[in-house]
Amino acid sequence: MNFNIVDWYWLVFGMVLIIAEMFIPSFTIFWFGLGALLVGGVLWLFPGLSLSWQLFIWAMASSLFTFLWFKFFKPLMPDRTKAGVSREAILGETGQVIKSQVENKEGVVRFTTPLLGSDEWPFICEETVNPGDRVYVKDISGNTLIVGKRETN
Repeated sequence: MNFNIVDWYWLVFGMVLIIAEMFIPSFTIFWFGLGALLVGGVLWLFPGLSLSWQLFIWAMASSLFTFLWFKFFKPLMPDRTKAGVSREAILGETGQVIKSQVENKEGVVRFTTPLLGSDEWPFICEETVNPGDRVYVKDISGNTLIVGKRETN
């Protein structure tokens, strides 16, 4: 059985991968889709290209696009985490208690934006806090945050 792959197969495959990126937000599938679009263009120019060459071009193009993305373009994007910044930058940040303190054991607080590389932190609070309460960072003690209860208005 002779199966002939034509250029529009690669174009459709590329578009499916690019559309899949909307549902799987890893921003890597996009580059494989772009590689497939490139193979579709090459196959349009050279219709007699063998399947092994098509797959080779797709693998190389996808790898190159992915490498270029992580090497040159991604570092230019702003980092919304606060990893690598001084402790003063996180003082006053507000999070939500997801596990309250119990008998000298630390509770756990979650932040919407990761603080110093993590979105969940153990905490100590002088006041009684319950899961769902909002707290703010007063200080850091080792790997534990010292927080205060944020009054809701």
